[in-house]
Amino acid sequence: MGKIIVIGSSNTDLITRVERFPQAGETVEGKHFMLAMGGKGANQALAAHKLGGKVKFITSMGDDLNGENALKYYQKEGLDVKSSLIIKGTPSGTATILVDDNGENCIVITPGANNGLSPEYVTERKEEIRSASLLLLQMEVPYESVIESCRIASEANTNIMLNVAPARSLAQEVIRFVDILVVNETEAEIVSGEKVIEVGEQAVVDKLLALGAKSVVLTLGSRGCIMKSESEHYAIPAFKVKPVDSTGAGDTFCGALAVGLNKGWGWKDALVFASAASAICVTRMGAQPSIPTEKEVEFFLKKYQSTSNSIH
Repeated sequence: MGKIIVIGSSNTDLITRVERFPQAGETVEGKHFMLAMGGKGANQALAAHKLGGKVKFITSMGDDLNGENALKYYQKEGLDVKSSLIIKGTPSGTATILVDDNGENCIVITPGANNGLSPEYVTERKEEIRSASLLLLQMEVPYESVIESCRIASEANTNIMLNVAPARSLAQEVIRFVDILVVNETEAEIVSGEKVIEVGEQAVVDKLLALGAKSVVLTLGSRGCIMKSESEHYAIPAFKVKPVDSTGAGDTFCGALAVGLNKGWGWKDALVFASAASAICVTRMGAQPSIPTEKEVEFFLKKYQSTSNSIH
């Protein structure tokens, strides 16, 4: 199994449980507060690491207390962050997260040092990217850096998985770099220019394939996910669990999917593994604290093997 390189953001998450989200100008009382490591890049890197992948994480942090604590935490977890950038005099990224009683969340991201992960720094790491078997990217670092990462990986025939989160439009030349495009419904609509409610999920996926993505995974929350390429097509239902906090579920899915595909599994097995990992994630609070281990996912799948949630 080759190495997975994850290039992306690292944040400190400030998480508050509330009964409901406040309206404009309203103050509501928090029920519980939690401080945890987060950021889509870090979440996906740690998920891939905990779920059995050989991972290197390239990120950018400030030389403040949050950055120092994040580095110590990743090192304690055994995640390779030696190639990360530390920017002096710049605050590390933060995310303020509210989670309501239904497990839904709303998030405010302050990028800080994440915006310093420049294309030039990515170029300095090109030999590491070229040596990887899979590159995993998201959109919480500069767009130009994502493009440069894709260009380097493509030249070396390194598989590229891009999770277009947060949602934004992409140039078609970028989409053509991508081997595995992972999007939710909102992200799929913004990238494709089509509305799911007007043309349907399959048509939106087909448009993304027509734009140049080699395979597309459309995540549908509690309804599961759809995967389609030129030769394969799967619809995988979600496992039924009681949600506590959906923060990090999509990132856990991406990290798990990267591991499964990088191990040479078929699409169906990799998608079921990723779905199980994200199902466990939503039953716990926080992004990184909720990420399961490989053994936990294996146990979960064995438990559900003979239930109505099994994948046939």
